[in-house]
Amino acid sequence: MSFETAATVFGAVLIGGALLSGLARRSFLSLTALFVVTGFVLGKGGLGVIEIDPTSDFVHELAVVALVVILFRDGLEVEAEMLQTAWHLPLRKLVLAMPITAGIVAVAAHALTGLSWTESFLLGALLSPTDPVLSSSVVTNPRVPRLIRHSLNLESGLNDGLALPPVLALTAALAADNDFSWPTFVLQDVGLGLAFGIGLGLAASRLLPRERGLDTAIPEHQRALYALGVAFLTYGLTVLEPSGNGFIAVFVCAITLGIRRPDIRLTFEHRADDLVEIVKVGIFVVFGSLLTFDLLFDDGFAAVAIVVVTLVIARPVAVWLALLGTRTDAATLGFMAWFGPKGVATMTFSLLVLAEGIDAAPEIFGLAALVVVCSVIAHGLTDQPGSEWMARRSGED
Repeated sequence: MSFETAATVFGAVLIGGALLSGLARRSFLSLTALFVVTGFVLGKGGLGVIEIDPTSDFVHELAVVALVVILFRDGLEVEAEMLQTAWHLPLRKLVLAMPITAGIVAVAAHALTGLSWTESFLLGALLSPTDPVLSSSVVTNPRVPRLIRHSLNLESGLNDGLALPPVLALTAALAADNDFSWPTFVLQDVGLGLAFGIGLGLAASRLLPRERGLDTAIPEHQRALYALGVAFLTYGLTVLEPSGNGFIAVFVCAITLGIRRPDIRLTFEHRADDLVEIVKVGIFVVFGSLLTFDLLFDDGFAAVAIVVVTLVIARPVAVWLALLGTRTDAATLGFMAWFGPKGVATMTFSLLVLAEGIDAAPEIFGLAALVVVCSVIAHGLTDQPGSEWMARRSGED
């Protein structure tokens, strides 16, 4: 695909998304679904305008850039959410529901397909994060009880970073042809990632001067660029020899920086929305362009069964077990159990796995992609009605 074609497609998608954004706010239309469908229609499953090699450097580098930006933004948001008092529900869902979800999906995948246990658990890890983008009304509608909005928003913000280590470890294990060492991964990848993240986050929090007056204050847009520079510098330094995990370092650095410098966190959140959205559009379109009906349904009814297990069984069971004993009423529990959509994190992680070129990568990518596509449709259709139902039930003004 030429640069001219890529520029034309990207520009047209941005314009179309902007023109349809008002309609999307007033209906069940999801811009995420629109972008994925656009990629599918223009990709090798449709007109063939976009032709991308899934194992190419472009796919890998796009996934890296997207993960750096998204994980850094998610990490910065931790402090603002954690300062609130209602932290016990999201903490339970992060610590208990995520691994339970991954485990149920892995067991189903191993039983229904030819995937090995390692490959099955990789699929489970890919499908464990949730994404508030696909259920935006649920976390932004002020009539939905604040406890629910906070719980789902914090869970979605943090589970990308928590799902990352198992995804990377299982991918490395499959790519290493049985030479993979778990102790080495924990000590080197995770250990150095944590060390670089904390160290660079502390250094960055001290390096940028605090505002002293109007004549010496650094403009807000430069402060946002400073934060973005910290994110990519952290990734770059961490992956140099002795090669720690750059993604873990970026996430931890953002948490450290956000805690130490709330002013930087707020500035980046206010000014980085456009950048994050552009990165997501790129991921959505490329993700869609790699899809074909053969890829999505290569496992036949087993693929459909995994979709049902992931959306209807794994998430509800995991949330129910995680919140057992919290006195959460049945309606609230069911609401939070359903709204665990699969979106940008699963897409980005799947592209990263696909670019590694492991033997089972196409099958794993196809299964994860089908779950995402079904989630985009199902949660997009139920977002507004579900929010209104919960708002009416709670009696919020």
